Amino acid sequence: MILTGLHLLLTYECPFECDHCFVWSSPRQTGTMSIARFERILDQAAELRSIEWMYFEGGEPFLYYTTLRHAVNAAAARGFKVGIVTNGFWANGPEEATEALRDFAGKMLDLSVSSDTYHGGADRERRVGWVREAAAKLGIPCDVIRIAEAGRPAGSRVGQLPPGTSPVMIRGRAAATLSESTPRMPWAQFTACPHEDLREPGRVHVDPFGNVHLCQGLVIGNVFEHPLKDLCAQYRPERHPIAGPIALGGPALLARRYGVEHHERYVDACHMCDDVRRRLRPRFANFLAPDQMYGPVEG
Repeated sequence: MILTGLHLLLTYECPFECDHCFVWSSPRQTGTMSIARFERILDQAAELRSIEWMYFEGGEPFLYYTTLRHAVNAAAARGFKVGIVTNGFWANGPEEATEALRDFAGKMLDLSVSSDTYHGGADRERRVGWVREAAAKLGIPCDVIRIAEAGRPAGSRVGQLPPGTSPVMIRGRAAATLSESTPRMPWAQFTACPHEDLREPGRVHVDPFGNVHLCQGLVIGNVFEHPLKDLCAQYRPERHPIAGPIALGGPALLARRYGVEHHERYVDACHMCDDVRRRLRPRFANFLAPDQMYGPVEG
């Protein structure tokens, strides 16, 4: 497995509790990366030599601004291209937005800010406007991520969601909050993963605990137990008990492989995969982790 992108979940905590959230983020969710742990991950990323981009996400990474600033500075100093994904809650005005981003000028090459009905209240567009204005002033490229209302099946793009409006994927909290309002289709047709290339991922997420995620909640190991270089070198999708069946035949094959009882109809492949994985967690706890990816873990 050759990685060119590393996405770090600095925290599972977030000031919002969006219905569509993959990782069940909320003000009460636990798990935040320390600077010391980030430095260990950074060393491993540099050792791998193939990684070009490093993204900082959450939860909401700006909640821990000191850690985020240190991480961006350190990653840029190592030669990584740096990006941040945020909901922009910190932009209380044009001056505040500019000050929040000032330290990242010349170091951050992509700022993605969420703006849709799931993120914040009526002032979200004004807040996002201040973020974009500040980014333009500081020379930071900025895109807006917009997630459409539930009701339309997800698209087929592999990897990170593109800028602009994208369909909601029914996984994580969305499986619990949005699935009932969306039309369903027979389970047997979900024979592929439409969003992640599990054979050659290209990028992975690493969470505050060191778990390496192929997809949120689907892990191949932990960087604090085995170096990222070794995890990449040893990854074989056909040997992974969860990723293997999904790569070969989608969540439908995953359910068949282990004889999992399941519903007859689902909104999309993510919805079925979320349900089947949840049922398999007692058997494959090391590969379907951490608890934060499958529900609220309040401190």
